[in-house]
Amino acid sequence: MIETIVFDVGETITRDDRYWEAWASWLDVPRHTLSALVGAVVARGLDNAEALRLLRPGIDVAAEYRAREAAGRGECVDESDLYQDVRPALAALREAGVRVIIAGNQTPRAGELLRDLDLPADLIVTSGEWGVAKPQPGFFRRVVEVAQAAPNSTVYVGDHPANDVFPAKAAGLRVAHIRRGPWGYLWADDADVVAAADWRIDSLTQLMAITEG
Repeated sequence: MIETIVFDVGETITRDDRYWEAWASWLDVPRHTLSALVGAVVARGLDNAEALRLLRPGIDVAAEYRAREAAGRGECVDESDLYQDVRPALAALREAGVRVIIAGNQTPRAGELLRDLDLPADLIVTSGEWGVAKPQPGFFRRVVEVAQAAPNSTVYVGDHPANDVFPAKAAGLRVAHIRRGPWGYLWADDADVVAAADWRIDSLTQLMAITEG
């Protein structure tokens, strides 16, 4: 029986459009250029920050992030960044008695912005607040702690094979791979992803069937 469902953030809960647009604007390059580079690093199975390093070799991403914040051009997350199925899916799961958690690789500021949206979730937390990020095992140990359920009764939902699917499975969690966003689409039919994922979904609303099964 599934007692807890934990959601990744980027391209699972939120669209990354504005995230990359903001970086393109800050680095003064066309949006399409950065978008194409993101696609290139995705295809190579690399971390998305490598796209920024291709644009500016040696870039200190953390320092640039702080500079953006200081210039008033920092992170912004609002209702328009949410996928349309987020609120109905999360609300339905909670109504069904499932504990709903959002936990992904984001900054403490992103955590604040997500909590300000008053989403139907029992807990919203980020790697920046925990001090440990995916795919490190420590991140998923924290997931197990806050899930308040056994690992085999907990589902981690995400789009990224290396950050979500494989490390969550290694931690003993059940896994739902969502087919959206660059990583979700590109790796949807990868043999290793298919073998590791307990479920493969196109919408968060499909998770209700998991809890009812």
